[in-house]
Amino acid sequence: MTQSHDTAAHLSIKQLIHGSIVTDHGVIEGGLLAIAGDRIVYAGRADHFDDPDFEAADVDAANVFAVPAGHRIIPGLVDVHNHGGNGGDFPSGNESSARTAVEFLHRAGTTTLLASMVTASPEDLLNGIRLYARLTEEGLLAGIHLEGPFLSHTRCGAQNPAFLLEPDLELAAALIEAGQGHICTMTYAPELPGAADLVDLLTAHGITPSVGHTDCDTITASESLDQAREGLDSTGFDGISGRPTVTHLFNGMPPMHHRSPGPVAACLRAAKAGHAAVELVADNTHLDPETVKTVFALVGAENILLVTDSMAAAGLADGQYMLGPSPVTVKDGVATLDATGSIAGGTATLLDVVRRTVGAGVKFTDALHSATVVPAGVLGLTDEVGSLRRGLRADALIVDGDLVLKRVMRAGEWLS
Repeated sequence: MTQSHDTAAHLSIKQLIHGSIVTDHGVIEGGLLAIAGDRIVYAGRADHFDDPDFEAADVDAANVFAVPAGHRIIPGLVDVHNHGGNGGDFPSGNESSARTAVEFLHRAGTTTLLASMVTASPEDLLNGIRLYARLTEEGLLAGIHLEGPFLSHTRCGAQNPAFLLEPDLELAAALIEAGQGHICTMTYAPELPGAADLVDLLTAHGITPSVGHTDCDTITASESLDQAREGLDSTGFDGISGRPTVTHLFNGMPPMHHRSPGPVAACLRAAKAGHAAVELVADNTHLDPETVKTVFALVGAENILLVTDSMAAAGLADGQYMLGPSPVTVKDGVATLDATGSIAGGTATLLDVVRRTVGAGVKFTDALHSATVVPAGVLGLTDEVGSLRRGLRADALIVDGDLVLKRVMRAGEWLS
């Protein structure tokens, strides 16, 4: 695999990384990753990098790195559903807490992420959205995911039922305005009165509707997904994928039954057709590994978003934590809501999720695709992140053969 080098002579190449490179085109053995500033200027076979000015490039020997045998260079991971980590919590709307979470997640290999909020009072939602819009402007986040507040009481999970609402277009418009164009996705229950109008409002602003925390039937889910896809297609926003998503498939919705298939059947059909992308929290807690392997076999990696749904306890030991205003206990790595015992988010990093997906029997390159290329596409960032190729932001991880993290680069800077 080679790339054109017509601009390489005009760039000061500051880092060279030799080793096995995994891109969206496959695995490149004997590869070379060349970094200039915060950008990738070359990703391909080292023996194909034949720019005549390369020898004149002033690359300090300390910035030429050879990845050990058995290790791989992979793209930085992209998480579209993430509530925090290392004690930091996005739903709280606290800036110090949020920055703690972002720093940890970046260092853990999730170099691109949304700040996911949960259902809360309108005031708290607005305050949190304004904060995360600012952190997005700083380049720390890729945007905001609102998990609510227009969700089912029956399938609320760890959401606080006191703040659940039927779709309110006035409130939704206020949330959108506060986001200043940085709200990327919103989870909603399509069976609620006014959900269709909400979908139209979201898609008109280029916001991806995400079916979730729903008790709807198959037909309602199917019709709502179709409406969302048509709305995204018709608005013509540059970059967005043009298809809705499904928030943590299977979780927060009725189980599939042969006489009552519920939303799961509709979501799987839409994903198989490429008309939706389904989130899987493949952490071995939210889903059985066999379920994960089955969904990959049924709909394909290109229609799956691996996510963490992580909360403040990610990266930390068992103990007491908070998910927004709700107390949570983590025992044996499983977070549950003190009030109801419901699963209260995840404690794994996205690299942990990729590793466990591979452990479930999914091909490594497929699992990686669902944690990089697919979420980048949903966010409209395929020309910025999600792969290792010329012109993209220099986000890369070095992992060993067991997918244990060794080093993280974000925007051309080593974080660990």
